[in-house]
Amino acid sequence: MKNVVVRNIDRADAGIVKRLGALGASTVHEAYGRMGLMKPYLRPVWAGGEAAGTAVTVLAHPGDNWMIHVAVEQCKPGDILVVGCTADNTDGMFGDLLATSLKARGVRGLVIDAGARDVKSLREMGFPVWSKAVSAKGTVKATLGAVNIPVVCAGINVHPGDAVIADDDGVVVVRRQDIGDVVTKAEKRHADEEGKRKKLAAGELGLDMYGMREPLAKAGLVYVDRAED
Repeated sequence: MKNVVVRNIDRADAGIVKRLGALGASTVHEAYGRMGLMKPYLRPVWAGGEAAGTAVTVLAHPGDNWMIHVAVEQCKPGDILVVGCTADNTDGMFGDLLATSLKARGVRGLVIDAGARDVKSLREMGFPVWSKAVSAKGTVKATLGAVNIPVVCAGINVHPGDAVIADDDGVVVVRRQDIGDVVTKAEKRHADEEGKRKKLAAGELGLDMYGMREPLAKAGLVYVDRAED
């Protein structure tokens, strides 16, 4: 691995990222052909947090947050910091002091394939974090990594400048070159779901709305008035 900090990256269009964020991780994931979803062990450290932004990436060593400090300088308003590790780790590599620094630079949140801590403070700050674990275990600052190179975070390859959509349902990454197509499909899906929601609220059954009765019968489902003794 080359120990490098890439200063200039191409970021996804902020307007489109905002539109994706308004639709939520689940809708974006479906519209993206069910791609880009990080592993479900990555969870928000406090419920209700939402973030949509462009990825600034960090490759760090387990239990060492030196490169996160380096990455702060490269962040711009609207970014989300995405941290991958060279090996499996759950140490608390991020807390409220780093969050304060990121928030001052307009960063929307953090996604880290390791642990975080200071949950109460993060919640009170309103700074959303998605992590593998919550751990009070501290870290060192001893080994170089890299900033703004492609990294693997929770099973997804993330490039600097990609769109990141995160909420209580998970974290979805959309490649920068794909966001235009994905937002069009996601907004159409959202509009379609609104129509379905109104029908369901009016009492229509999903069985009828989705035309399920005939294929269920063909599959062999049988209705009986009473169970046999």
